[in-house]
Amino acid sequence: MLQLNRIHKIFNEGTPDEKVALGDVSLTMNPGDFVTVIGSNGAGKSTLMNMISGVLTPDTGEVIIDGNDVTRVSEFKRSRLIGRVFQDPMAGTAPTMTIEENLAMAYARNKKRTLKSGVTRKRREYFKQVLESLHLNLEDRLNAKVGLLSGGERQALSLLMATFTEPSILLLDEHTAALDPSRAELITSLTKEIVDKYQLTTLMVTHNMQQAIDLGNRLIMMDKGEIILEVNEEQKKDLTVEGLLKEFQRIRGTQMASDKAILA
Repeated sequence: MLQLNRIHKIFNEGTPDEKVALGDVSLTMNPGDFVTVIGSNGAGKSTLMNMISGVLTPDTGEVIIDGNDVTRVSEFKRSRLIGRVFQDPMAGTAPTMTIEENLAMAYARNKKRTLKSGVTRKRREYFKQVLESLHLNLEDRLNAKVGLLSGGERQALSLLMATFTEPSILLLDEHTAALDPSRAELITSLTKEIVDKYQLTTLMVTHNMQQAIDLGNRLIMMDKGEIILEVNEEQKKDLTVEGLLKEFQRIRGTQMASDKAILA
């Protein structure tokens, strides 16, 4: 469960460059919710993700995860509760380490640290088993350096690493945007499969409006640091890209910023 209570964040306060990144944003996600987030550049989407993950601390407001106030908890400690996949396939993994070593680090994220070896025979078999679910034959390449993988393979591994410990919150930060169409389709399909399998509470930022409509049970639209539209599961069934653009114009009195990625 995730609860954001009136999160407010200002950048460069008191200067000519002052910007309200988030203005009293509130959001509640129940266990198993899959919420997609859309909005033009500068709407506050990434700031919202960084606030939840602990990269940023709000000026005012609260971040609650599983009933615990984590507003002032460090990103490192909060990472035990959160899985995150970034837009850049190079982020989220250690390129000079092997697939097995990367998986071992991710596996230990929410475990107590010990002096025992990071990879046992039993654990290696488990890693092979979960890698098979990606259908990329990575289970036969446990000793391959992650830096040698393609962008799509690396993003699939990042998704697996972020989810196989079943985190309280999964954050997907435009995680298909940097991939070619075929790889983006693969990662989208894997995302749906994994989220459904583990019933993960998921927040996904995307510039692709159709993707935001197709995935998840709820949708929110952001603009200028505010949530200006929330769409529930029932309303989402009849939603279209054209309908979303009309809603933005109705709420803001102007057309959404011209950004080709948004309309993809």
